[in-house]
Amino acid sequence: MRRVSVVGISGSGKSSLAAALAGRLGAPWLELDSIFHMPGWTPRPVEGFRAEVDRFTSGERWVVDGNYSAVRDLVWARADTVVWLDLPRHLVMRQLLSRTLHRMATGMELWNGNKESFRFLLDKDESIIRYAWTKHATMRDRYQRAAADPANARLTFVRLTSRDAVTRLTRSLP
Repeated sequence: MRRVSVVGISGSGKSSLAAALAGRLGAPWLELDSIFHMPGWTPRPVEGFRAEVDRFTSGERWVVDGNYSAVRDLVWARADTVVWLDLPRHLVMRQLLSRTLHRMATGMELWNGNKESFRFLLDKDESIIRYAWTKHATMRDRYQRAAADPANARLTFVRLTSRDAVTRLTRSLP
């Protein structure tokens, strides 16, 4: 593992795992959300987003976390490993709800001045909780197909289906 893409549904622990992998591998880490969400939750224009990702992934070692289809081709063209967090829905929802409520209660800044708000929690179009609940199966299907796709045969897919599997992976690295 030298160039790693970490994917999975919101709340699965992508950023936590990516940070741990980057530390173990001695590699820089990029959280795609941090460069996509501009102030006021404004999306970065695709050209700029792709340019940032292109620059970051040109290095010899890196870890990138996120599921953005706008840059997946860039990341996966240079990656050697895709770590897929495929945790059960009940676990993801428990983690996501706890994390989201904590961020809201503390006013924690995420990226570029953005904070999660109770308004988003209830908004059918903006709720990360609703998104994770309704898209869990879709994401699982997406990455199952990607792992089986001959076009991705050069990538090593590591599918983690439990917290224990996540712990074993991070502990197995030097």
